[in-house]
Amino acid sequence: MFASLRVLGVLSLAAALACRGAETARRESNSSPAASPSTPATAAAATTPSSRVPTDSISERADSGRIAGNPRAPLWIVEGSDFQCPYCKMWHDSTYGPLVRDYVASGKARLAYLNYPLSQHQNAMPAAEAAMCASVQGKFWAMHDSLFVSQQRWETLPNAMPSFDSLAARLGVNMSAWRDCVARHLTRPLIDADAERLRGSGVRSTPTFFVGDQRLEGFQPYSFFRQVVEAQLAKRSTSR
Repeated sequence: MFASLRVLGVLSLAAALACRGAETARRESNSSPAASPSTPATAAAATTPSSRVPTDSISERADSGRIAGNPRAPLWIVEGSDFQCPYCKMWHDSTYGPLVRDYVASGKARLAYLNYPLSQHQNAMPAAEAAMCASVQGKFWAMHDSLFVSQQRWETLPNAMPSFDSLAARLGVNMSAWRDCVARHLTRPLIDADAERLRGSGVRSTPTFFVGDQRLEGFQPYSFFRQVVEAQLAKRSTSR
């Protein structure tokens, strides 16, 4: 999966607006100010195949469904995200739409979503499975949008699956196939592989993005994101 992603190198940017994994937060709270920084991540580790990435038909369809844009686009934008993360929702609500309009729909960039459901978010994994099972039917991005828009309605529910079921029905998926996919956790191996790749690249919070050879952490407004994308596009134009 993602064998075509050739994103090398990282520029780490500190960001306060990010959901951090519980284990990471505990480690940071116990570390001294003089502690040495962690080894920088590489985007390649997050976007190249893992030995644990499943290759069955369900996973292949779910994988391809969460990639948007022209296959010939010069730039990759990879999003590591958690559907229950409030800062991921902030990014979706303010930056995602203009980014898709100006760069993905125009053929300048491809956008790929990698799942990183954090353990402290009780409904993050079920939401990821709901989205990836919709992706099997070519409905990932519609479910992606619906989950973020409705996040505040389902994030604290003891059982959010009825809400996800309702969202899927509104999107017109084959409900029998979708429910079977969710009940049998058929996309869970791919979600786990996503999280493994992101952890292996040093990602510890959501959202995290790889834009070309630059890494961005946390919520970033569109004005800033646009500057990064334009710089990366210019770099690719001059290197031809």
